[in-house]
Formats: sequence, C-alpha cells, structure tokens
Amino acid sequence: MTARRADSARRAVVAVWRIEAAKIVAVLTRYTGDFALAEDLAQEALAEALEQWPERGLPRNGAAWLTQVGKRRAVDHWRRQERYADRIAALGHDLEREQDAAADAVPWDPDEIADDVLRLVFTACHPALPQQARVALTLRVVGGLETAEIARAFLVPVATIQQRIVRAKQALADAGVPFETPSRAERPARIAAVLGVLYLIFTEGHAATEGDDWMRPDLALEALRLARILAALQPDEPEVHGLLALLELTAARFPARVDAQGAPVLLADQDRRRWDRGAIRRGRAALRRAEGFGRGLGAYGLQAAIAECHAVAPSVEATDWRRIVAAYEGLERLRPSPVVALNRAVALSMADGPDAGPAAALAIVDGLAGERALAASHLLPSVRGELLARLGRDAEAAGAFALAAERTRNARERAVLLARAASPRR
Repeated sequence: MTARRADSARRAVVAVWRIEAAKIVAVLTRYTGDFALAEDLAQEALAEALEQWPERGLPRNGAAWLTQVGKRRAVDHWRRQERYADRIAALGHDLEREQDAAADAVPWDPDEIADDVLRLVFTACHPALPQQARVALTLRVVGGLETAEIARAFLVPVATIQQRIVRAKQALADAGVPFETPSRAERPARIAAVLGVLYLIFTEGHAATEGDDWMRPDLALEALRLARILAALQPDEPEVHGLLALLELTAARFPARVDAQGAPVLLADQDRRRWDRGAIRRGRAALRRAEGFGRGLGAYGLQAAIAECHAVAPSVEATDWRRIVAAYEGLERLRPSPVVALNRAVALSMADGPDAGPAAALAIVDGLAGERALAASHLLPSVRGELLARLGRDAEAAGAFALAAERTRNARERAVLLARAASPRR
C-alpha cells in the first residue's frame, strides 16, 4: 500500500507540473524579476515535491504549494547573495508605489497584459534575442516542451536547440530584462515571435511528437487561451486574428480526433457532427476580421482559410480542394518550406481527381525526397504511402507506411501507420 501511495503521489507531481509549470514560472519571474532564477526555483520546488509528497501526502492545491516553495527558495537565494535586506526594501517600495497608483488607477487598462503566462511569453520574446532563440526559449519554459521536441519542430539537431536556449537565458540575464509589460509601441518588435510560439505550442498539443497520447489538448487549449487574450490586446494586428482563427477552427475538430480508447481518428473517418460549432463560428469570425484589414492574408490567415474549408465541408469529397491548393500556393510564396510543399501535394491529389491527382502529387513528393529537413521525419513516407495506396501500388505503399512507423516517436501514430502497412487500402 505504501509503495502504491508513493507512486500515486509521484504521478500527481508530474501531472501538476505538466499543467501548471508555465504559470508557476511566470509567477516566480514576476516575484523575483529574474527569468533564469525563476526557472531554477521552480525546478527546486519540483524536486522538493517529488521528495515530500510521497511521504507526507498530497497538498490541497499542488500548484500553490510549488509556487510557495519557489518563493521561499527565492528568499533563501537572496539571503545567500547578501541582498536580502536590499531586496525586501525594494519590494516594500514597489508595494507602496502600487498602492499609491491604485487610488488613481482606472478599473481596467486595455494595454495591460494581466495574464502572467502571456507576460512571460513577451519577456522571453525580447528583441535582445535572435528570433529563433526567442521561440526556442519560450517553447521550453512556457510550453514545457522537451528540447528534443523543439528540435523536431525546427527540424534541427538537439544540440543546436540546447545552445540557443542556454545563450538566450544568458543574454536575458546580461541585458537585465525586467519582467514587465512592454508598451503598445514596443510590442510590434516581439509580436512575430509571440505568434510563432503560440502556434508551435498549439501544434505540439494538436499532434504530440512523442509519447503514448496522440494529442495534448491541455497544451493546445492553453495556446488558444493566450491567443484570445492577445487578440483583445492587439486588435489592430491582422495576423493575430489570423492565428486565432486557425487555432479556433482546428480545435473545433478535437472532439472527433480520437475514439473512446484514445486512438487517432483521421479526418476522413471523423464524425463531423461532433465538431464544435461554436469554435467554428468564432474561428470564421476571426478570419473575416483578419481579411477586413484589406492587406491580404498572412501565413496564419492562409492556414486558417484552409482550416475553414475543412470546417464547412460536409465531407472530405465535398471539400473545396481547389481553394486549399490556392491557399498553399500563397503560403509557399510567403513561407516556403518542404512541409508546405508536402501539404500542397496532398491537396493537389484531392483536387485533380482520383487518377491524375495522386500521380501528380506523387511526383511532387518524390521530388522532396532529398530535402534534409524531411530526412528523419515520418511525414514524407506516410504521405507517399497514402498516394501509392490510392494508385493501387500496395506493396510499395506498405513499405512506405512501415518506414513512417519506424520514424515516428508517437505510439498512437505508430499503431495507425503499422495498421496501414498491413493493409494499405483503407
């Protein structure tokens, strides 16, 4: 019983950390004013929880317990650094200033970022850092993604991401970047990185790169929540609304993406009656708002237009694949990449009919075989297997699906690919 209780407590620690880590780090960053220190304190609190919870039992509020331990460790840190008295005086001065300002403050400041996690995203996306370092650091700390997961998202070696994160933390420390809300005038310099972070966090939640679960909905819905807040803060940024539209329209399909056992349900097999109609309406409204600026859709807006085509279609066959192909062509002009080209090939295979479409798409896919970015990915062989199966080349399709299964690190996705390798034609 004792061993079972201890194991249960350890699993509880992991669960709380997975859900609340970003908020805990954000609160500690605001408390200490030091981004790197806050992350260290959170890790120390996690280690203490792993030691104490199995012995003493679970606290009523795990996140609050971890945050409080982190704050206590911060005080210990300041004492060790012989700055405790100065820091307490500074905190007291800040408190007096906040109390004085509160008397004259308006009830709500539309320019204030009140959400600690979004404030943390803006801090990590500071212009002092290169764009790629901003995104990598924020995905690690806010998104809670492992370094290997981030590396796969960027299609670069793990060591490269590790170096970016270490250098980013050091650069923030050297620059003395405060944990504060950037002014509206300062936000444009950070907005592209913030959008990129939210997009990649959502993407990992939509289709987990590894593990036993195909999706991480808690991660995706947190990105969606932050995108909604951002849209209210930045109503004059078309791409903010484009990203919000994309996330809403994609999340609308979540209820139908897995079955009762958690196994993936592919788009063609999904019960569209289970799609969230409220999310679809919100997504379409955000897309119309992005279009209303008259500047043309950006990369996120184009992806939202693709998601809208799926959201309004009664079936895969009735989907406006021509519009999807056109959107991918526009996306290739804005942000060319092998993955975009691969997705355009899939859309083309559906738009050009059951005979010509798969053959034309297969030629595009085979032309991407030499792309280094796709060399270790399961995406290319899985798409190739689908096209070969539709052309009746079952033996080749089985081999492609088997190769894709070897490359994926997600157990649920591997099971689907192995099933297709055994029976290429669904």
